[in-house]
Amino acid sequence: MQLVTEALNDAILRTFILSVLAFLLAMLLTPVYTFVAYRYKFWKRQRTESTTGEQLKVFTKLHADKFKRNIPTMAGMVFVLAIVVVTICFNLDRRETWLPLAALAGGAVVGLIDDIINIRGKGKGVAGLRSQLKFLMITGIGVVLGWYFFNRLDVTAVTVPFIGEWNLGWLIVPLFAFVVVATGNAVNISDGLDGLAGGLAAIAFGSFGVIALMQGNALIAGFCFTVVGALLSYLWFNIYPARFFMGDVGSFALGTSLGVVAMLTDSLFILPIIGLVFVLEAGSSLIQIFSKKVFKRKVFISAPIHHHLEAIGWPETKVTMRFWVIAAVTSFVGVLIALAGGIVS
Repeated sequence: MQLVTEALNDAILRTFILSVLAFLLAMLLTPVYTFVAYRYKFWKRQRTESTTGEQLKVFTKLHADKFKRNIPTMAGMVFVLAIVVVTICFNLDRRETWLPLAALAGGAVVGLIDDIINIRGKGKGVAGLRSQLKFLMITGIGVVLGWYFFNRLDVTAVTVPFIGEWNLGWLIVPLFAFVVVATGNAVNISDGLDGLAGGLAAIAFGSFGVIALMQGNALIAGFCFTVVGALLSYLWFNIYPARFFMGDVGSFALGTSLGVVAMLTDSLFILPIIGLVFVLEAGSSLIQIFSKKVFKRKVFISAPIHHHLEAIGWPETKVTMRFWVIAAVTSFVGVLIALAGGIVS
């Protein structure tokens, strides 16, 4: 018992040190990014058209004041770089941290390409990668990492809380890819208000870090809290009124790696609980698109749901903070279910 306690204490201390290192490195990199972003005008271009091709009149009205001033995007490069450097130097492991790091980097590359085209693209509306192409690229990343998960790490089953293992064999690969794509897009969709996606991601990674610690997966926990440390630095500057935006480079990196962490900790069925706000955000967008295409009418004034709440009169800061509170509660519930449901042995 004493050896177990000592090992846990060492793991906690290690994750704390990694988190602090990521925070400090991100803080040091932020002035460099800020100088470059303002010098080369990394200005975020306002969306004018929805996914279905309609003019975004409500969204444009809600955020008109924000886009009157130039706000740089692609700040996600800062925390991605901090996480990559800290993980490679102090926490790299074939079984525990290679996959989430690869997902982080892969998602960041897709997002970076999209952001660069958005910034430098010509013409009206939002320039960027076509949605179908982004979907295919993220899917490709998910399939490759899923194959590694199945073939190299020999994982073929997922645990259903309170029930037991569900053996899938090679079908674990498409499931893994689906989780990566779904989580990547959900975090990307949630990145619409100052501090919203960053705060939600920090809470989610912190929760999975706790689960990993209780499982004895100290290196996965270290990765999760490395992300938390880097995100705390980002949030210092991104809370309302934001100095900069993370961009797709940040949101896709966070989403894809979060999905991988959920699979590595065998917490697939805990992910929708811990990430309930992400589910609501993505779900509201899907409902809106489906309703407009099939019934030719909108369910929400504006989607995703954080814009609907703004449209009915909620201030941006109220939406963000209440979503953070919801995320904190559902994350606590998720950790409890992991503990009681057999995810943590």
